[in-house]
Amino acid sequence: MKKLRWGVLSSAKIGRAHVIPAIQTSLLGEVVAIASRTQESAEKIAKELGIKHAFGSYEALLADPTIDAIYNPLPNHLHVPLSIAAIQAGKHVLCEKPLGLNSADVKALVDCAAAHPHIKIMEAFMYRFHPQWQKALELVRSGNLGQVRHIHSHFAYSNHDENNIRHKPEMGGGALMDIGCYCISLARFLYEEEPLQVIGQITPYAGHDVDCFVSGLLEFADGNASFTASTKSEPEQYVDIHGEHGRLRLHIPFNPIGDTVQHLTLTQNSVRSEIVTIPSNHYRNMTDSFAQSVIHNTPVPTPLRDAVANMKIIDAIFASAAQKEWISIE
Repeated sequence: MKKLRWGVLSSAKIGRAHVIPAIQTSLLGEVVAIASRTQESAEKIAKELGIKHAFGSYEALLADPTIDAIYNPLPNHLHVPLSIAAIQAGKHVLCEKPLGLNSADVKALVDCAAAHPHIKIMEAFMYRFHPQWQKALELVRSGNLGQVRHIHSHFAYSNHDENNIRHKPEMGGGALMDIGCYCISLARFLYEEEPLQVIGQITPYAGHDVDCFVSGLLEFADGNASFTASTKSEPEQYVDIHGEHGRLRLHIPFNPIGDTVQHLTLTQNSVRSEIVTIPSNHYRNMTDSFAQSVIHNTPVPTPLRDAVANMKIIDAIFASAAQKEWISIE
């Protein structure tokens, strides 16, 4: 079976530690090239990870005709321009989340994708490809939990590196863009619709120009979803799904260790039971699913409109926090 030949833009940690190893052990992909800002850096990473070709610029990698698709894990402010450059170079694109800095920024990428319909492009929300999330969606859809009325998610870690890109507003830093976007995405994923209105609150953090602690509430037609996200707290993550007939907790919803089982807790009538999913690597699942769409020329698993919708909610949370009021979603 044909394998998708991947080029990776930048030596970002998410690529080195997770996505590249996942592709290298996948059924349908192989990493053939990596680019960095200098040739020396690219060669160093290529040697460490066993990648054949190293490029000292992103443009050089995009010009390589042997590359079918690129993975873009660059800082948020480079998602749109480099993804557009990749599309124009004839490469399929898997771009890290969030897709851009805001809805206006993303529009240029959407327009470019529309002008090149033969090119596949997808936002890399890997969590949706894990069996634990497929199980959660199955339980919601089946009515096993009853009507879902509330979802709460919490995602936090502690980052005190002042030079980190997540502390730079011009690069799209901050807790909402980095991890709060997951909380918004999962609520939309489980309700399978868009919220009617949202309200957000950002707690100022002395000495920082980006949001370090953000909370939000999303109102849906039959329920709501709340979340908290922080880059200055003790690392923790969980998701609780509350229905009229039960509650489901995902204990490691966003970054479970690859190829391990995951445990979900289902509570019904005050009785707890454990659901164990098969060992899986959601990065590998995601890249293989994307490769399938390229190889067989079928729609990508997560359409671009989903990324645009998520970006609109992020914009609305920022607007709500600034205006201190509910923001309706068009």
